[in-house]
Amino acid sequence: MTSRRRRSVLVAGTAAGALLMVVGSATVASADLRYYTTSDVRLNVRSGPGTSYNITRTLPGSSKVVIYCQMPGTTVTGTYGTTNIWDNISNGEFVSDAYVNTGSDGYVASRCA
Repeated sequence: MTSRRRRSVLVAGTAAGALLMVVGSATVASADLRYYTTSDVRLNVRSGPGTSYNITRTLPGSSKVVIYCQMPGTTVTGTYGTTNIWDNISNGEFVSDAYVNTGSDGYVASRCA
C-alpha cells in the first residue's frame, strides 16, 4: 500500500491560541514562523525541488516567504550563491534557496519528508 502526500494546508487552533499549520508532512506552530526575503528579481515558484518542475506562479522581487522545510534538488546559481537547496514555501510550492536571503549557505529549516 502506498501513502499519498497531503495536498492541502491544514490550520488548527490550539488551547493557547496559536495556530498549527501542516504543509506536506511538516507541522509548524504560527509562533515559530520566520519570514525570509527573496532577492529583488521575479522568482519562479515550482511544483517541486528543481527546474524541471512546472512553474505554479511567480513572486515579485523582495517578497516575504516562510520556509516550512527544505530539500535537495537541482543546483541553481542565483543572487545568494550556488546551491541545490530548495525551500518549501507552501504546500507543493518550492523556490531555489539561491534567491532567498536566509543568512546561511546551509539548511535553515528541517528537511522535507
